Amino acid sequence: MASAPSPRPSTSLAPGVPPRVRFCPSPTGNPHVGLVRTALFNWAFARHHQGSGAQFVFRIEDTDAARDSEESYQQLLDAMRWLGFDWDEGPEVGGPHAPYRQSQRMDIYADVAAKLLGAGHAYHCYCSQEELDSRREAARAAGRPSGYDGHCRDLTEEQVAQFKAQGRTPIVRFRMPDETITFTDLVRGELTFTPENVPDYGIVRANGAPLYTLVNPVDDALMEITHVLRGEDLLSSTPRQIALYQALIELGVAKQIPAFGHLPYVMGEGNKKLSKRDPQASLNLYRERGFLPEGLLNYLSLLGWSLSADQDIFTIQEMVAAFDVSDVNPNPARFDLKKCEAINADHIRMLEVKDFTERCAPWLKAPFAPWAPEDFDEAKWQAIAPHAQTRLKVLSEITENVDFLFLAQPVEDEASWTKAMKEGSDALLATARERLASADWTSPESLKEAVLAAGEAHGLKLGKAQAPVRVAVTGRTVGLPLFESLEILGREKTLARIDAALAKLAA
Repeated sequence: MASAPSPRPSTSLAPGVPPRVRFCPSPTGNPHVGLVRTALFNWAFARHHQGSGAQFVFRIEDTDAARDSEESYQQLLDAMRWLGFDWDEGPEVGGPHAPYRQSQRMDIYADVAAKLLGAGHAYHCYCSQEELDSRREAARAAGRPSGYDGHCRDLTEEQVAQFKAQGRTPIVRFRMPDETITFTDLVRGELTFTPENVPDYGIVRANGAPLYTLVNPVDDALMEITHVLRGEDLLSSTPRQIALYQALIELGVAKQIPAFGHLPYVMGEGNKKLSKRDPQASLNLYRERGFLPEGLLNYLSLLGWSLSADQDIFTIQEMVAAFDVSDVNPNPARFDLKKCEAINADHIRMLEVKDFTERCAPWLKAPFAPWAPEDFDEAKWQAIAPHAQTRLKVLSEITENVDFLFLAQPVEDEASWTKAMKEGSDALLATARERLASADWTSPESLKEAVLAAGEAHGLKLGKAQAPVRVAVTGRTVGLPLFESLEILGREKTLARIDAALAKLAA
């Protein structure tokens, strides 16, 4: 395969032809972030061209009964809704090309396969796996391409009868044309594949089950998909599909060959392609940690695309307005969890406070919250929420940031206690208690002045003085703004916790 140094093409559309893209995952396992990035770019492309009548088709590729599951199918639907990806055609929406689950379209594939066989674009292959392996090894040893060698391309009737007498059941192979295939990739420019690198390939198993190599392009043809935006790992199959499209056009099954754009790999640790098995790949992990859909999508869009050279934070609406697949960078993009968290934190801060409080709700109740439901105080939560919003990277962090308000006693974190309670902390806490007892509890500034004065009395600056107070009251060395937290907790509970800390120090 060779790539010419030509510029990437524009995605301008033929007049009167509304663009149609599709997202077609297999319902196997949990959705992963690489899959989400593919869905995002397809959805953004369709919504960017909505004024031209563009449509986003959601299709389920569930022909592998051994790996597909109904649970994974439902997870896909739920993930699409959570991410905000509405679809114009597909499951639960319907459309003129229904059904949108491949397991319900088997008759269609069988009919197309029969047409391909009848027109000579496909043929029966009786080679056993052992024979294939043996010939591939011989080809590699001789320095020749090791793909299928066309052994069954032109069998005589006698040879076919002999194979059948041996009880062999054939697969169906597509007959690749003996010609170079060149196409212009929307991301990578002009690409060329020579015949020896694209051998004939299977499209139907010996048991009659259609393969991905058949069902995917057939569905794209029948659903009139105009642009196929998919992962770089599928690039090697594109010349096969282009040849199949040419045959389908000849048979009247397809109207056109879609434009292809192959999106860059998403890399994980060690610069290896991010796998579904990598812990950081699971979409469910990000949902459980409390990533916002808009924060996660903002970050995933940066894995191969950017709004501008100096702007990493933007809304999904801004992305849609600017998105052009020809701007996608073909180079692999590395997934950086810390940057993903930082971008999510920015989106948390962009929320209206009311929206923020509502989105935190799951982490303020069982099974995440360690306090009893009756101990939750809505007024205190509403008061602390604006301070918490500026500190979180993910929503799940809210639980440990506000637990001091709703637990009878602060958490016991020995590491925090050891770090904060140095020699002399008992004297400092005693002075701080005295000053806080007489402070104005309607003003965080008054509480700050009380702790500052206590520190000065012991030769300490505010930072050193407030650490023992924070641990005594909240249980941790880090957390939300201390004096606002004390005001919301209240005088009685604050002083009682300082007394408990003094008792522990005395013991």
